[in-house]
Amino acid sequence: MAEQKKTRLDKAQVADTALDLLNDVGLEGLTLRAIAKELNVQAPALYWHFKNKQALLDEMATVMFRRMTEVGTTLAPGAAAHPPAGLSWQDRLREGNRRLRATLLRYRDGAKVFSGSRFTGTEHGAQMEANLRVFVDAGFTPEQAAWASTTAYLYTLGFVTEEQGVQPLPGERREGYDVDERAERLAEFPLAAAAGRQLFTSYDERFEEGLSLIVAGIEARYADGGAN
Repeated sequence: MAEQKKTRLDKAQVADTALDLLNDVGLEGLTLRAIAKELNVQAPALYWHFKNKQALLDEMATVMFRRMTEVGTTLAPGAAAHPPAGLSWQDRLREGNRRLRATLLRYRDGAKVFSGSRFTGTEHGAQMEANLRVFVDAGFTPEQAAWASTTAYLYTLGFVTEEQGVQPLPGERREGYDVDERAERLAEFPLAAAAGRQLFTSYDERFEEGLSLIVAGIEARYADGGAN
């Protein structure tokens, strides 16, 4: 009887497995060796597709983006699968960043995977073009459109990075982030002590407030298409 051929690995399969494993081991524990074990192959087989861990992270970020933009994807309450047509630039900015945050929160260390990664394809081009077009049509210069959208994007990445430092996954909270205990330790600094409830709780509300601040700042800075 002929020996059964092994299934040939491809980048998408490796990236999917890595994302599944990420929730169990986190970014630090996500090694090519661990992924190879999950796929029941030898680690050198993965180097055929990825020369190092960063190359793998680039592919994982690309898959995350693809999942975020898939039609019919349900990400979280308040996060539309696609921004509806005809939205103002303000609402499109809000919806896009809500979807980004919801996507990152699906994975342990999701923001760290996404941050600094380089998409391996050009699929993001169409979405980026549509986003920038909304700004330009509203009177922004192309440079202002890029700065405005990038500022909001970086806010979301930074926010989720800090959020996942406290809550690695929804419903999971790291030890050491007890707000009442923190307030006791900082009792001689009343404003700092009271700020703990704003810093380490109510992340949905805090994200929306921060996003509103970003939008208001863009409106103030680029009113009527020009910098104030």
